Amino acid sequence: MMQSLVMTVIGKDRPGLVETLASLVEEHGGNWEESRLARLAGEFSGMLHISLPAERAADLEKALSALEGMSVVVAEAPVEPSAEESGPMLELEVVGQDHPGIVHRISEVVAARGVNIEELDTEVASAPMAGHKMFQARARLRAPKDVGMSDLTADLEEIAADLMIELREEEA
Repeated sequence: MMQSLVMTVIGKDRPGLVETLASLVEEHGGNWEESRLARLAGEFSGMLHISLPAERAADLEKALSALEGMSVVVAEAPVEPSAEESGPMLELEVVGQDHPGIVHRISEVVAARGVNIEELDTEVASAPMAGHKMFQARARLRAPKDVGMSDLTADLEEIAADLMIELREEEA
């Protein structure tokens, strides 16, 4: 019987970290199915979804916990997608001058409509020739079937006087 695991990893970035994780997964009969890995502020940070024989999961967790300089948290994941994943996928892009609270305001509006943020990538970068910092975000959202895009767009535009927001349905 196969078991599905989701894990988070964090540690000081250095060459070979991904290879070390991939080697341990393979050694324990696992299949690396999905991941989001990044270097953030000098740290290696990531999320992985793997599947492996259920009888090998405890040994893999033990091997991962023994990695020096790495913090690893492992959680069992359902094998079947949940029923709530049946609504439309939306793509959200946000650009504007950076200031505290942008992610909070956007996530508050999205949560109020029962929309799930499935992926969120943000960054702050210097604006060319402007001298100030620009905030950029890209998100994939899963909306309940009863939430209209026009309603969600209106809610987002209400809080976005200083931001450019684009919301569109993801193409299949």
